[in-house]
Amino acid sequence: MSRGFASNYRISLLASLILLAFGGLGVRLVWLHVLDRKELLGHIQQVRHEVIDEPAVRGNIVDLHDNILATSRSMIVLGADPSALRPADEGKWPQLAALAGIPLPTLASLLTTKFRAPAGPTPAPGARASLVFSLPAAPNATPGAAAPAAAAADAALAAADADDDTVLADPDATGRRPIKWVKLSDEITESTYQKITQLGIAGIYGTRTYRRAYPHHELAAHVVGYVNQQQEPVCGIESYVNFYLRGENGWVESEKDGHRQELAQFRTREVPQADGYNVKLSIDAAVQTMVESELDAIAKKYQPLKATIIVSDPRTGFILALGNYPTFDLTAYNKLTKEQQSWMRNVAVDSQYEPGSVFKIVAASAALDLGLVNVDTRFDCTLEKIEYKGKIRNLPKEDISDHFVHPLTVAEIIAHSSNKGAAQLAMLVGDERFYDYARNFGFGQRTGFPVGSEIAGTLVPLAKWDGLTITRLPMGQGAVSATAIQMQQAMGVIASGGLLLRPQLITQISDREGRVVYAYGPAVVRRVISEQTARTMSTLLEGVASVNGGAPQAEIPGYDVAGKTGTANKVMPKTLPSGKVIGAYSQQHHVTSFVGFFPAHARANERQVEIAVVVDDPDAHAARGTVYGAWVAAPSFKNLALKLIPYLDIRPGSAVVASPSLALEGGRR
Repeated sequence: MSRGFASNYRISLLASLILLAFGGLGVRLVWLHVLDRKELLGHIQQVRHEVIDEPAVRGNIVDLHDNILATSRSMIVLGADPSALRPADEGKWPQLAALAGIPLPTLASLLTTKFRAPAGPTPAPGARASLVFSLPAAPNATPGAAAPAAAAADAALAAADADDDTVLADPDATGRRPIKWVKLSDEITESTYQKITQLGIAGIYGTRTYRRAYPHHELAAHVVGYVNQQQEPVCGIESYVNFYLRGENGWVESEKDGHRQELAQFRTREVPQADGYNVKLSIDAAVQTMVESELDAIAKKYQPLKATIIVSDPRTGFILALGNYPTFDLTAYNKLTKEQQSWMRNVAVDSQYEPGSVFKIVAASAALDLGLVNVDTRFDCTLEKIEYKGKIRNLPKEDISDHFVHPLTVAEIIAHSSNKGAAQLAMLVGDERFYDYARNFGFGQRTGFPVGSEIAGTLVPLAKWDGLTITRLPMGQGAVSATAIQMQQAMGVIASGGLLLRPQLITQISDREGRVVYAYGPAVVRRVISEQTARTMSTLLEGVASVNGGAPQAEIPGYDVAGKTGTANKVMPKTLPSGKVIGAYSQQHHVTSFVGFFPAHARANERQVEIAVVVDDPDAHAARGTVYGAWVAAPSFKNLALKLIPYLDIRPGSAVVASPSLALEGGRR
C-alpha cells in the first residue's frame, strides 16, 4: 500500500535544494550588503546620484525709461547619450538635424561616436584613433559621396575632442571610456525643443539655461558691454556691476533613473536660485539713437579715424547718451575680424588727444576766479614776445584768419579763441596756481567713469615744465592731453555753477520684484570755481556760439548757447633727412571738437543739456582739406540740440545780456 505522493528521499532532496537556494541567496546578500557594499554603493552613487543646477536668471539692464538694453532669454542646451540611442530612431535623425540646425553628417558622427579611446601617444594629424564610431551608410551612396561625410566626421570629432561638456563614463575592460553625453547645440529655443521632444528619439536630452540677448544690437554698445559664449561678462556695465547682475545659481541633489530622468522622490537637498538684480542706467535710448545717427552722418561725411559724442545733464553728472564711431553689434561681437576688434574700444574714455582751445576755459576761469581780471580787462594780442619771470617768452601764433588790430578784452579772447590772450591770462595767474586749477578741473586724473578702461590723460607736472609750457598749455597743447569724458566733465564745471561732478551711468539697482536696492545721486568731487565765476564764464562762452563769435554754427535762435571749439594739431611721425623718425605737429591732421551746453542760464527747475562732439582726423574729406572745430563739430552739436529741444522739452533760459565787447568779428578756431 502506498505511503503518499512522494517518498522520504524526494522530500529530503527538495528540502535540501530549497535550503541550498536560500543559503546561496543569503551568501549573495551578505556579499552584496557586507563584503562588497562600499564598492557597489560607490558605483550606484555614481550612476544614480545627480546634482542638478538651477541657473539664476541674469538681471536686466534698462535705460532711463525702462527700455531693455540687455536681458536673458531661456534657451535649451541640447545633448545626447549615444549609448541610449535606438536603431529604430535613425529615420528621425534628418528631422532632428533640421530642427537643431546641424548638418546631418555632423549629427550622425556625434550620435554614433560611443567611445573615447584610452589616453596614449598623440595621433598623427588627420588620424581618428581617439574615437570609435561608425557612420550609417546613406541610401544609394556613391563612392564620391564619402569624402564630404568623412570631412564632416573629422569636424565633429574635433569638436567633440575640444568640448569640455562631454560626459565620459569609467573605462571599460579595453580602456575605452563610454561617452554618456555629448552636446549637440546650446542655442535651442523652447519652442524648437518642444518639437524635438515630440520626435520621441531616445537618448536626446535638453537642459534649460539662459543666454544674454541685446534687442537693440549696436545701441550704446560701449556702455552696455556684453557677455561672451562662456557666460562671462567682458566689458561695459555687464562687467562693472556683474556682482549684482549675475545672481546666485541654485542646485538640487537627487537621483536619476536609467533614462536620465530625475526621481524627485529621492531629492535630499534643494537650494533655490537667487536671480540677479536689474540695473537702470541714466542712458535714454531715444537720445542715444539720436547720437548714433549723428555719428553715422559724421562718418559718412568725413570718414574720420574715430569720433565721440556725449550728452549729459551737467547739473547732476548723469550721462544721457554716449556713442563712439566705429561701433559694433553686441549680438555679433565674435564675428569681428582681428582688425575690427578695435571697434570695441570705448574711445570716449580710453583715447586721449590734445584738447586744443577748449582748454582755454581753464586760464579764463582761473584769472576771473582769483579776481585778477574782469570781462573787460584788455590784453595786447599782437605781441610776438613777452617777459615772464625775468625771461623773454615767445607767444604762440594766432590762427591765420585772425588779425587782431587792437587789444582784446577777456570776453573777446574767449569769443575768438586768441592763443596769445590765453597765454597772457595764464601768466597772470602764474605757473603753480594755473597748474592747480587745471588739476581741479579734472585734467591728468581719471573721472571715475565706470566702464571702458578709462585712462587718466596727461597733465605734465610743474617740475617738468620748460620755458614754453606756460605759453602753450593754456591753448591746450604740449603739456596736456585729455579724453572726451574729461572734456565733458571740465565744461560741466561751468554749467553746474562751479562744481566738478563725477560722470555717472547707473541711477538705481532693483530686485526682480522692482524693489530699489540702491539708488545713485549726483556725486560732487569738489568745488573748482565760485558760482559767480561760473555764471560769468557761461556768459563769455555764449559769445563763442554767436553770429560774431568763433562758432556761429552752434547758435540756436531763441536759446543762449555756451560752448567752446577746439582744433588741435596731431603729433605725427616725421622722418628727418638723417633718417631719424620724430614726432611733429602736423598741419594736415587734426582733432576737432566742440563742447557746450544750453540754455546757458537755465533756472534751477529748467532742463539743461551738455553735449561734447570730438572728431579725430576728418581732414582728408573736409572742404579745402582744412578743418576747425567750428566747421566739423559745432554743426553736429546744433543738429543734436535741435532734436533734443522738443524731445526733452527744453525751454529757453533766463538769458543774461552779454558784454558789448563780444561784438567783434573774428576767427573760426
